[in-house]
Amino acid sequence: MTTTYLLVGHGSRGPNGNVDTERFAQLWRQRHPERRIALCYIEYAETLLAAGLDQAAEGAQKVVLLPVILNTAGHVKQDLPQAVAAAKARHPAVEFVITPALGMGAAMFAVLQEALRGLQQELAQPDPQTTGVILLGRGSSDAGANGELAKMARWLFEANDHQLVDLAFTGVTWPRLETVVQRQVRLGMMQIAIVPAYLFSGVLIERIAAQVARLRAQYPQIHFVLSAPLGFAPGIFALLDQRAAQADAQAPGAPEIDAPAQLCGGHSHHSHHSHEHHHHHHSHASSACAHHHSHSHS
Repeated sequence: MTTTYLLVGHGSRGPNGNVDTERFAQLWRQRHPERRIALCYIEYAETLLAAGLDQAAEGAQKVVLLPVILNTAGHVKQDLPQAVAAAKARHPAVEFVITPALGMGAAMFAVLQEALRGLQQELAQPDPQTTGVILLGRGSSDAGANGELAKMARWLFEANDHQLVDLAFTGVTWPRLETVVQRQVRLGMMQIAIVPAYLFSGVLIERIAAQVARLRAQYPQIHFVLSAPLGFAPGIFALLDQRAAQADAQAPGAPEIDAPAQLCGGHSHHSHHSHEHHHHHHSHASSACAHHHSHSHS
């Protein structure tokens, strides 16, 4: 059976915005030279969904859509199924399978954790109790998508010793980065590590860099560090491999693949820390979907 694996990027307004996505697709092709891999975008690009699906269906019996997108919001919930329904009508002999967006599960948590670890190294391993963390998302009108990112912030808090792990958004919803920084500075943070939950560079990543430059000037006593977009992390390629393998294993005519049951954790850690200077006791334990976080103040 000839299968086309169709990577679906979001698309970026900036002139160089889609360069990273194209590089990502090229790297994934190098990992799988035996596969027929194509790329299209939802918006702001030459090859959009309809044309991408038509090209992928040409000479194929099966087309596997792999959204290279973090959030399961409007584009993934509506645009992809609508485009595939139309493509099925145009190519009735071809089987189309939509895999879930990369999502906010255990695999993405591991990628975020690695980014945070890198920022701590960049800061020369300061006391996490005085190092604020800000997880910075795109922001969506879909409350569920924002909630998934909030879950990642919570998992980062549970898995580390940072006093503050906060969530901020670049648009659509609140709070914004400046507001959260102001709060963390007021609460005594000496360093602030900012982790953008973005895959690739583009207009918004450039805007974030400009905001951080302004914040550095505004708060010269605070050491700010900003991580790069996450798209080229090994964990992203591994997650895409997993999605493709699930689609390969799916029987023809089976219902669409649901996101794997990793949304309730999947990461397990057990650590015990005592911070006497804060009279603060943290105990973290997580197994399967049970999270326990207790504080006792002496």
